[in-house]
Amino acid sequence: MIVDGATYLVDAGRKAVTQYTEAGLAWADLRAVFVTHLHADHVAELFQVFLLGGFQTPAQGDTLPGPTPVYGPGPAGGLPPKFGGGTSQTTNPSDPTPGLEEFFDQSNAAFAYSTNIFMRDSGIRDIRSLADVHELEPPVKASYQQTAPAMKPFLVMEDDRVRVTAVLVPHGPVFPAFAYRFETDYGSVTFSGDTTYSSNLTSLARGSDVLVHEAINVQGWSGPAAVADHLLQGHVEVQKVGQVAQSADVERLVLSHIGDMAEEPLSPRKWHRWAQRGYDGSVLVGSDMDVVRIR
Repeated sequence: MIVDGATYLVDAGRKAVTQYTEAGLAWADLRAVFVTHLHADHVAELFQVFLLGGFQTPAQGDTLPGPTPVYGPGPAGGLPPKFGGGTSQTTNPSDPTPGLEEFFDQSNAAFAYSTNIFMRDSGIRDIRSLADVHELEPPVKASYQQTAPAMKPFLVMEDDRVRVTAVLVPHGPVFPAFAYRFETDYGSVTFSGDTTYSSNLTSLARGSDVLVHEAINVQGWSGPAAVADHLLQGHVEVQKVGQVAQSADVERLVLSHIGDMAEEPLSPRKWHRWAQRGYDGSVLVGSDMDVVRIR
């Protein structure tokens, strides 16, 4: 999300650092990062945004100004039962559900040797000084057992360009999972994050100029029961996503986080037709490097 030259990043999955620079964006213009949830495909390169985007000092060239605020989930507080019953192995049993702060602390520790060497022989900044982490606390009673109760949008941050609000959304057993809305002088954009059907999202997105929404296709696919359950409990089918956009009264629907389980490569024309069902606005089936202008 770019407003008057300032960049606001939503999630940082695989290849995010490369795509950021390929898009012609400057690290010096990054004003804030917003994390929807802590699944690996959304945070695989989150720490690398700071490790690599802040590698130079400001005197050397384009680099993060630092400290850059990062907003997102705190600790989940518990784990769901294993699908189908039985027991499951647990990684890092002493702290199995870390939040954003611990994510950064442990990442800093893992890269300590590299950082310590480069601080000594190249004069880079301590990576810990580049990210100002804020774990969000929604103003409702919620937990890993009740992940997205009905709620009104709450304020995350506001500066001279954007006002950002959020709600909890249901993404299977994941907690917390957020959707974000950006209000600007030019219009509004809502990012669904990963979610199944949600009245919270509809409320947040109401009247947005653009809704960037995830979508999957499972028609014609027969896969493992655990995977099918994960997909349907945590995502919206492309054949029904237009109805979500219609109910939120948004002008444009942009499909992102696209997953077609039945066809590879997927058919953009077919996806466009599916997403248009029950929706009066315009649809874009998103691709890398697409630019969507509000005004």
